[in-house]
Formats: sequence, C-alpha cells, structure tokens
Amino acid sequence: MQKMKWFLGIVTLLVVMVGCGTTAMVQKDNHVDIRKFRTYAWVDASTKDTSSHSTKMNDLTDRKIKESIDRNLFEVGWKLTKKNPDVLLTYEVDNEKERRDRQTPMYSEPTYRNVYSPYSRRWIPIYYPSELMGYRNSTEMVQEQTFTLSLIDAETDKTIWQGWTTVDKNTKRMTDKEIDSNVRAIVKKLDR
Repeated sequence: MQKMKWFLGIVTLLVVMVGCGTTAMVQKDNHVDIRKFRTYAWVDASTKDTSSHSTKMNDLTDRKIKESIDRNLFEVGWKLTKKNPDVLLTYEVDNEKERRDRQTPMYSEPTYRNVYSPYSRRWIPIYYPSELMGYRNSTEMVQEQTFTLSLIDAETDKTIWQGWTTVDKNTKRMTDKEIDSNVRAIVKKLDR
C-alpha cells in the first residue's frame, strides 16, 4: 500500500510538472517543407518602426539567447554555418502592458444550524456549505512578454516559419532558465 501511494505521488508530480511548461505557438508556410532544411545562419532584426515594444537586449542576454537556440537546434540535428545556410534566423523579445478583465467568484459564508432530536435527546449540527453569490469584476494591468523565433528562407528572403511564447512577467529581463524554457518549447515545435 505504501508503494502505491509513493507511485501515485510521483505520477501526480510529473503531471503537474508537464502542465507547468511553457507553451509555444507556431505559424508556418504550408508550401514549404521545414524538414528539408538543416543549416542556418544568424541575422540581426532591424526594426524601422520606432514605436515598437521590442526590448533592446544587452549583449550578454543576446549571447545567452543565441547560445540556447544554437544548443537546442543542434540537439534536433541543425547546424550553424556561415556558407550557404538553408535558412536565416532572427529573434525578438516584445514587452507590452495589457489591461485584463478579471472575474472573481464571491461565495457566502458556510453556516451551521443546530436541530434538536427528540429521539436521541441531543442537538445535531447541520452544515450548510457556501453558495455562489455572483462575481466581482476588476481590471488589472499585466506585463506580457512575447519571445519570437523566425526562420527566413535564405534563397527567397521570405519568412517560412515563426514560433513564439507569451508569458506574464513582472520585469522586462529574462533569466537563463526562462530563456531555455522558451527556446526549448519553440524548437520542440520545429519539426512538426
């Protein structure tokens, strides 16, 4: 019995850990088979739009992001090259504040009522659980960070694949763990 409880605890922990991972979204050109590409080179994204929310990265964060992408791509069979790459890679990190409406359920207080039983000659407590009374509406400001990785066909200069993750953040900076989590989630979707 003890082993069964231990096993169920491990299974529950694994389910929770899998559910807490970063989720990536993908948009791709359906006329291009991504699986035929295996080499890439880095290009810098230059934005002409001055109103962009794109975060300017310091060189350390930029290197950490590129190292993480290089490592994860290498693990799935991609190779960094400077001569005749199949695709060109670029990434962006956008930070935006967003107003979100939130509905919080409101419940009544649970109550007890005592009833006298003439048969047992005792007072019996009866429990009445709380009831849903309605919802309280509120608005909050949330800092949202979107990390996007784009693949551009080196021959046609057209974007053929984009993967991105969006998370709520309190700061504009990314930790090494967050970088790896975002990159891993995006690269996992590359061969699908």
